[in-house]
Amino acid sequence: MKGLTGKNVLVTGATSGIGQAIAVRFAEEGANVAINYRRSPEDAQDTVEMAMQKACGKLEKCGVKALPVQGDVSKEEDIINMVNTVVEKFGSLDILVNNAGIQTESPSHEIKTEEFDRVININLRGAYLCAREAIKHFLNNKINGIIINVSSVHEIIPRPLYVSYSISKGGMGNLTKTLALEYADSGIRVNSIAPGATITPINSAWIDDPDAKAAVESNIPMKRAGTPEEMAAAVAFLSSDEATYITGQTLFIDGGLTLYPSFSEPWTS
Repeated sequence: MKGLTGKNVLVTGATSGIGQAIAVRFAEEGANVAINYRRSPEDAQDTVEMAMQKACGKLEKCGVKALPVQGDVSKEEDIINMVNTVVEKFGSLDILVNNAGIQTESPSHEIKTEEFDRVININLRGAYLCAREAIKHFLNNKINGIIINVSSVHEIIPRPLYVSYSISKGGMGNLTKTLALEYADSGIRVNSIAPGATITPINSAWIDDPDAKAAVESNIPMKRAGTPEEMAAAVAFLSSDEATYITGQTLFIDGGLTLYPSFSEPWTS
């Protein structure tokens, strides 16, 4: 992709799944990648090794850097320290990818307030605070910065039993549009990707069960789940110089899941 070599990128929640694939893809494109982890530096080690392997192969030295950086995105102080660390170690920040997210299952009338708050604080509030700190840096240093939010098809598709997750992703869609509009004339672009069913550890409950996997994929027009690498490719595109006139958009990467598949055959006139 044009324009990614030498860029400095921060990916939150980058220790597995889509976040890991995004970090690895940026390294492959020649960007320096800060790999956010929440608890232990060891949690980020696999991503660091994969990123450097993709970027450098068997070379002992190459120009790409992979930096593990601690931060719980539900905590404002951690976010500020995380962004400051990336700027200090890399010299600047060009691209932020808000990927960190969780989900909890519960009937909406039974969900505990602390569980609800935890999902919102990580998925939505955390994404906003990371964006806020990145935008401050972009403006102060006159950087045409880029923010990519990792949303979900549940930005627009209701998801019973997951009300906090659905709210967080619906909010992320509007966060993307609001920030994009507010800072467009400062050269800052903000976009989202919205993955559909994707083969990641967070979805192991249906991935590891052949019957459940078949049931999930039967609802997808393309009849298969997506891969983290397919999501990462879209993030790389939206962050590259191939997409310099795109802002405020959510790109749905879902195998057609948002095409109302139940309407594939007419059932009313």
